Amino acid sequence: MSRPQPGPDGEVVDPRTMREVLGHFASGVTVVTAQADEGPIGFTCQSFSSLSLDPPLVVIAPARTSGTWPRLRALGRFCVNVLAEDQTALSVTFARSGVDKFAGVPWRPSRFGQPVLEDVVAWIDCELWAEYDGGDHTLVAARVLDLGDDPGRRPLLFHRGVYGLLESPPG
Repeated sequence: MSRPQPGPDGEVVDPRTMREVLGHFASGVTVVTAQADEGPIGFTCQSFSSLSLDPPLVVIAPARTSGTWPRLRALGRFCVNVLAEDQTALSVTFARSGVDKFAGVPWRPSRFGQPVLEDVVAWIDCELWAEYDGGDHTLVAARVLDLGDDPGRRPLLFHRGVYGLLESPPG
């Protein structure tokens, strides 16, 4: 990894401080999945966002240290699964290396054959559009091929280093 470069005032932003401060931005949690020849593969990815409506694009940002992203990249198609509030265990499982992440995990194939995890809030079936250097991550733009949601489910959130839930609105 490259060394942090000084800003215009000569100061370098401390990575621990940056992680702490940016941790105040609550995000959803996704699991990115694909169907490989040897079976389904996937990884937890907190960095996900809508990018464009025309053409329909989303963006994910896998860590450069990910062992799974290069395998998904080679396949060219994948599914972004937005986890529900009761799926913390899935997030933890798919964040691990060297284990069968799909053991006991129910899923169905999307119209394009990618794994859609059971009971997720939403899923977005994608094909790789472009990749960009993002420092210690890769910015991946993906074209949306198909998508769906379950409006009765609520999302799992990640805030200040811990999983959280949405509060129900008053009244």
